[in-house]
Amino acid sequence: MHEADAEHGTWVAAALARYERRLVAYARRLTGDLERAREIVQEVFLRLWTQPEARVRDRLAEWLYTVCRNLAIDLRRKEGRMGIMSPESLDTGPASDASPATAVEQRQAVSRLLQCVAALPEQQQEVLRLKFQHDLSYKEIAHITGMTVSHVGVVLHHAVTALRTQCTEPGGVQ
Repeated sequence: MHEADAEHGTWVAAALARYERRLVAYARRLTGDLERAREIVQEVFLRLWTQPEARVRDRLAEWLYTVCRNLAIDLRRKEGRMGIMSPESLDTGPASDASPATAVEQRQAVSRLLQCVAALPEQQQEVLRLKFQHDLSYKEIAHITGMTVSHVGVVLHHAVTALRTQCTEPGGVQ
């Protein structure tokens, strides 16, 4: 193995360690299936291996999420279905020091929020996930989704406004 290959392998391994878990969670939400999500992420990192580091280094997260999203969308198109978010797909466990009553309240609140999120249009759900679950910037989200940065802001604003309305108004999801 050449020194350049070893350095490239180290770089890919570091990217794998940093992003694999987050990408699997993202792909799972897009496909609704953990095994398919793992297969997609494996393909993402195989494709990363073929990329020159200099080509993607400065936008690694964007590149990984974009490839992951495109592979998941291709799979959904082939299968003709869409996965939805579920309480099991989020790490929503209570703090270890929470009382049983607090734990139940937290689970109920998360369940209500997930119902509200599930009622949003798909584009708003995706932008919310990328921003708040994956902690990506507007610019990164724009590159991943093909939107402009300002459109990401508008979509996010509409999503948050809709969540406030749906989850706090009487007659909303409770």
